[in-house]
Amino acid sequence: MKHDIIERRLGLLAVLIALVISVGGLVEIVPLYLSGQVTKASPGVKPLDPLQLEGRDIYVREGCYNCHSQMIRPLRAETERYGHYSMAGESVYDHPFQFGSKRTGPDLARVGGRYSDDWHRVHLRNPRDVVPESNMPDFPWLEQRTIDAALTPRKMRALRTVGVPYTDEQIAAAPAAVQGQSEMNALIAYLQGLGLASQTWN
Repeated sequence: MKHDIIERRLGLLAVLIALVISVGGLVEIVPLYLSGQVTKASPGVKPLDPLQLEGRDIYVREGCYNCHSQMIRPLRAETERYGHYSMAGESVYDHPFQFGSKRTGPDLARVGGRYSDDWHRVHLRNPRDVVPESNMPDFPWLEQRTIDAALTPRKMRALRTVGVPYTDEQIAAAPAAVQGQSEMNALIAYLQGLGLASQTWN
């Protein structure tokens, strides 16, 4: 039988497996790059401002995505709790995207504007002060660290090379926007911006 020949030749089997995976990957991935829903920003979605951008990097550095997803599935139980399901166009400027895959804590895709800055500050210092049953770790050191304003323009220029439409003027103004700001302020700014565009769709 022909499949016996393939199974006995390890090299041939490896080549055929690689071929099947390549074709499958192309069929799945290439159409996404041709879809406007995936490559164009949803209405109201804008690139992160300098402080939010720094906050997103802190969010990634501290591993927040390990416990919080940012992708609401189109299921009734999720949309009733978190709001409108996530759209691909919301994430076109996210590099890397923060979809996440685990919900030890709640989804954060629509958390912007739900709580005050003061609530977030208390929550980040000690989550149990506002959510007694929380198992989230404390992040008090974020108040002590300040943003390195010299790095922000470099980050924005790097993002511009992958399609985020930052202008020269925005990049030039970035150091002043983050100068002296604490990492906690940056993280709160990032959280407060999540999902705001979706409020215009409902």
